[in-house]
Amino acid sequence: MKKSYILAGLLTLSLTACTDKFLDLAPISSINTSSYYQTQSDILTALSGAYGALQAPGQYGQYYVMTEIPSDDTYPVLSGTVTDQDQFDKFYLITTNPYLLAAWSDGYRGIYRCNTVIGRIEGVTMDATLKSRIIGEAKFLRALMYFNLVRFFGDVPLVLTEITDPLQGYDYGRTPTADVYAQINKDLTDAEAALPVSYTGADIGRATSGAAKSLLGKVYLTQKNYTGAATKLKEVIDRGTYSLLPSYANLFTPANKNSRESIFEVQYKKGNIGEGSNYANTYAPTNSGSAVVAFGGGGNNIPTADLERSYEANDPRKAISMATSYTSTSGARVDAYYIKKYLDPPVVVNDSEDDWYVLRYADVLLMYAEALNETGKTTDALPYLNQIRRRVSLADKAIGTQADMRLALEQERRSELAFEGHRWFDLVRTDRAIPVLNSKASAIGIKTTLTQNNLIFPIPQSQIDINPGKLKQNSGY
Repeated sequence: MKKSYILAGLLTLSLTACTDKFLDLAPISSINTSSYYQTQSDILTALSGAYGALQAPGQYGQYYVMTEIPSDDTYPVLSGTVTDQDQFDKFYLITTNPYLLAAWSDGYRGIYRCNTVIGRIEGVTMDATLKSRIIGEAKFLRALMYFNLVRFFGDVPLVLTEITDPLQGYDYGRTPTADVYAQINKDLTDAEAALPVSYTGADIGRATSGAAKSLLGKVYLTQKNYTGAATKLKEVIDRGTYSLLPSYANLFTPANKNSRESIFEVQYKKGNIGEGSNYANTYAPTNSGSAVVAFGGGGNNIPTADLERSYEANDPRKAISMATSYTSTSGARVDAYYIKKYLDPPVVVNDSEDDWYVLRYADVLLMYAEALNETGKTTDALPYLNQIRRRVSLADKAIGTQADMRLALEQERRSELAFEGHRWFDLVRTDRAIPVLNSKASAIGIKTTLTQNNLIFPIPQSQIDINPGKLKQNSGY
């Protein structure tokens, strides 16, 4: 996606800003919206705002807090009495945790923008094919945002139209998870029919039909609809649009963003224009100065020793993904675990070119293998697992049983997709979070024995306080 496209999206922040109240769904407009959304250009700018919402802290800006830190892959830096991230790591979450509110608020702000595009475009005179595509893009984005919300919180309010009156916010209670998933499935089915296979020029990076199919396959897998997942993911594979890059390391250089392995990325552009990503500075070790990355690091999302030990001895992905030390500017060795996948040199602090992979082809291959294995086709699944391993020159695995394949896929996903926001959701999806994390409780510092209650997070307390008649807290919080 051309960065001028994202920049245009940020202009809509003033058009679609929302309050902290009424489920964070009610707009406060800085212009008269009745006179906006009149032209094709207006709609495209509004759609850019929906894409731009993905950069928000509660969406992918700080995605690691709720997708990596609860897992056994990373842990947070502690700063005095500030324990907001540590609560996710050790499972003593309180309902006023600010990361919960950010995920909720930023998720619904993005959904509001999608709903606005879908609702307002009908009154705009424009090319019918472009109109259909824009609706498809907005539905893909809305489905992605709801998919994250429902996995974080369980039952969530399902809002499918633009909120124009703050009092409307009181009408929305929590929609059952099954109904939210049904809408996600519908949005993605609509999107795959409306979206093109690929784009050129300034449009590269927009949602494609392949992105919609891939996300729908992941949603089906999460719902344990293994036949549906296998069918949809096979469509992605058979189309031939995507393939693995020859070099695993090259996946994480900005020169290869939106490559043939990429299916959908959150786009960033450095240059001190407010469009850069913060991952390089966020993850670099504290007190490292410019030794690891310019302008130093926050020391967040620290890889665990458990993850380091999990890699096979000759797996090159470990050294590409993480490090256990660095050389200081004075030439001294400093022992420190940190992530290496996102190290593009920033122009100013938190201003790198590193994109965030939401979906890439390696994930599709491993999901397809998982779906095949769960439908009893373990032998058919094996070549897709080994395709991932061959890329990094690891020996093929020979696996005979479904149970063995489950563990092999769990391990391969951990090594291949480390620090890309998958591990926690993988463990929850496969019903492995409780046994895996409880077995390591002492080693990784969990403060409680995990139960089903811990597999979703609490609803932000401020939202319950606003509308207690409609919103009830999750069990265990």
